[in-house]
Amino acid sequence: MGESVSEARLSHFRFIDLFAGIGGLRVGFNNIGGHCVFTSERDKYARRTYQANFRDNHELGEDIEPFSADPSLIPEFDVLLAGFPCQPFSIAGVSKKNSLGRPHGFLDDTQGTLFFDTAKIIKHHQPTAFVLENVKNLERHDKGRTFKTIMHVLENELGYNVQARVISSHPWVPQKRERIFIVGFKGATSFDFEKLTLPETNPTLGEILEPNETVDPKYTLTPRLWQYLQDYRAKHEAKGNGFGFGLCGPSDVARTLSARYYKDGSEILVAQNGSRPRRLTPQECARLMGFEYGERKWIIPKDVSDTQAYRQFGNAVVVPVVEFIAQAMKSHLYAALAQKRVSSQAA
Repeated sequence: MGESVSEARLSHFRFIDLFAGIGGLRVGFNNIGGHCVFTSERDKYARRTYQANFRDNHELGEDIEPFSADPSLIPEFDVLLAGFPCQPFSIAGVSKKNSLGRPHGFLDDTQGTLFFDTAKIIKHHQPTAFVLENVKNLERHDKGRTFKTIMHVLENELGYNVQARVISSHPWVPQKRERIFIVGFKGATSFDFEKLTLPETNPTLGEILEPNETVDPKYTLTPRLWQYLQDYRAKHEAKGNGFGFGLCGPSDVARTLSARYYKDGSEILVAQNGSRPRRLTPQECARLMGFEYGERKWIIPKDVSDTQAYRQFGNAVVVPVVEFIAQAMKSHLYAALAQKRVSSQAA
């Protein structure tokens, strides 16, 4: 089968990458014909890794606030990607505004949050689609009020058809990492997030680990740290708690890699025969997060320390999950873009 009519009419689309981290969301949308025209990321070390892996012809923005204050500073685009951090929203002002007879919207009540910055940019540019990513617990944050507010803004105030789904990374990488993805289209679409069938695969750590004997000894835990982690685990086991380290081997699936991994590596420790366990290397983290996947390689710049690399991967998305979502959206996105072009030509 050849290209669909809608795909033949459009060979590419423009997107922006907000709260970009090291570019995990971007990879998937590059792969379906996307061209990134704007990037925003506050952390300077993440920007270094991003720039090492994406050869851009546009500057990387830092803080998002100047661009949400004046969204016209951002070039025109078709798709918005944002891994915005979760922050609590205050809706206390709603009843006060009601009592004073003043108009209000939930968009007002999210001011001061990073979601507000994202929403302001969506409101100004009216992209054809967006993909937002956050932690699984976003749905339950503040007894569900945060998520309800987000969905209200996206659907009722910004006018998008919005769907959300929590997806585990385990079909693609040997890690139990669940994240919520929120997909919105400006207009009717047959895209159905819930009906997407995930791969039935069960990858294990052996697929991403380097042989222990080849790994630099600096990644092996010191005697003092190893003893501390064992004592900590024993103390909590005595209390009936499940806190402690996660010791893994090649046939296992890892816990969720976190941004605090650099501190002690306790959530994912690799067992070694006749020795103390070790942390994952940063390059193994790149594989665990799917930045290195199949033939794809990932550069960790020399001026980015192990500590910063661990933070970057711990804060990132699992790239093959985003690639899966992007591929599922592709035909619907190109159809929507083609229809938008026809409508604009007829106007």
